[in-house]
Amino acid sequence: MSAHTTELVVFVVLFLIVSGMGFVAARWRRPTDLASLNEWGLGGRSFGTWITWFLVGGDLYTAYTFVAVPALVFSSGALGFYALPYTVVVYPLVFLVLARMWSVSHVHGFVTPADFVRARFGSPTLALVIAITGLIATMPYIALQLVGIEAVLKAMGITGHLPIIIAFAILAAYTYQSGLRAPALIAFVKDSLIYIVILAAVIYIPAQLGGWDSIFDAAKAKFDASPAPGDGITLNAANQLQYITLAFGSALALFLYPHSLTGVLASKSRNVIKRNMSALPAYSFLLGLIALLGFMAIAAGTKPVTTNGKADANTIVPVLFDQMFPDWFTGVAYAAIGIGALVPAAIMSIAAANLFTRNIYREYLNKNATDAQEANVSKLVSLVVKVGAVLCILLLDPQFSIDLQLIGGVIILQTLPAVALGLYTRWFHKGGLITGWAAGLGAGMWMLYLIPNPANGKAHFGGSAFALSNFGFDTKMTIYVGFVALAVNLVIAALATLIFRAAKVADGKDATQRDDYFADEGDPKVKDLDLTGSH
Repeated sequence: MSAHTTELVVFVVLFLIVSGMGFVAARWRRPTDLASLNEWGLGGRSFGTWITWFLVGGDLYTAYTFVAVPALVFSSGALGFYALPYTVVVYPLVFLVLARMWSVSHVHGFVTPADFVRARFGSPTLALVIAITGLIATMPYIALQLVGIEAVLKAMGITGHLPIIIAFAILAAYTYQSGLRAPALIAFVKDSLIYIVILAAVIYIPAQLGGWDSIFDAAKAKFDASPAPGDGITLNAANQLQYITLAFGSALALFLYPHSLTGVLASKSRNVIKRNMSALPAYSFLLGLIALLGFMAIAAGTKPVTTNGKADANTIVPVLFDQMFPDWFTGVAYAAIGIGALVPAAIMSIAAANLFTRNIYREYLNKNATDAQEANVSKLVSLVVKVGAVLCILLLDPQFSIDLQLIGGVIILQTLPAVALGLYTRWFHKGGLITGWAAGLGAGMWMLYLIPNPANGKAHFGGSAFALSNFGFDTKMTIYVGFVALAVNLVIAALATLIFRAAKVADGKDATQRDDYFADEGDPKVKDLDLTGSH
């Protein structure tokens, strides 16, 4: 640990500065009263273009992204670059959804996606299903932010869980006090540090390793010598379909996560959302550079930290930085990753707390809850969520947490028909949506159960690449589980809807009233409808 003193000092100083900003955020753009979900959980729905850009970017590109994507490229090669087309195609897709979601949520005061589903389909049961699905999918995602911090601490020779507990206790304290304003303010520092570190890395490290030719030659040599069929510096016939469906399925899932919508709903106008959908792809450029760190680690001969005889692949990037950078700048890089965990973890815990408060507490426990009561419940639940995330790390194998997040992606995709398609059509019957959700979830869990991972000796839940041979096809090709599960969901939901309609089963009443709420500003239908002011 003495060899990492400079790195540790820089890391701790930057971490404490950012934590102080988290507490100060309660006075930043201070409202008259924080005792409501609109203020505590959505920052008063008042964030402009720049704040939203940093907030949503900091929300989506997490600490785990910065360690996991290069680690996947390090171990599997080209397959790890699925994150690039995924983040390229996602913004045009969500452009169609998020502007409409902002408008109807703004008019009706919706805080969560389940709020919208409750009103759109007139079904508290369907809303409860969506809320529970969001909670389950979000919890392991928060735990994985700890994996990013843990990777940095391991690279500095720090073992044990006490530092992580302290870090999350500080996070819990300033999130409780400042709400969404805390991660919004910290996101400026987090993203600036990340951009500085990555741009320095892609210029400095290749120069130290003999240039990009040497880096790609080293990567090619490694994968040519590997017996694994799914790795390589380029895609092959066995993993091309997996690559395509994983990228597309991940893009569909990204803005279904409750924390993604929380950042969007905090925006002050529909035009802010539109501008951000055109500006956020700048992060995709950054992600491509981050992925290349995996090839740099191969060329540098980087070895992951080994604990109790097990190599932790997530430490590849921190160890690479330790090898290549001066100690002081390595500390800055470590702080960028560590702070990169705080922003998304805060937003995720707020989003999860809002789901519980609005769609479980208010719907089933206290229908007459005041704004202040809702805010207090959300604050307390956000603490419970963070404690649960820490317990995931303390009590479970970190690899199991990673598997849980993988399952979480498949789970959250099953909310797409109700949340995303519901913005455009009410054709689906509420019973059909619940039936499709159950069928898609069941199919997804069955496929994930069948996937082994011989590399770590797991017979089940070993990844998301489902072999088409399980369907009777004579091929080695694989496909992303979430993509197939969503297809099952849509087909069953459509069939069940036809059955419910034929049987004349009553559907719920649409409380969103008119499609006017979904139209663009400037549309004649909304000339009398304020989509930018406060309601």
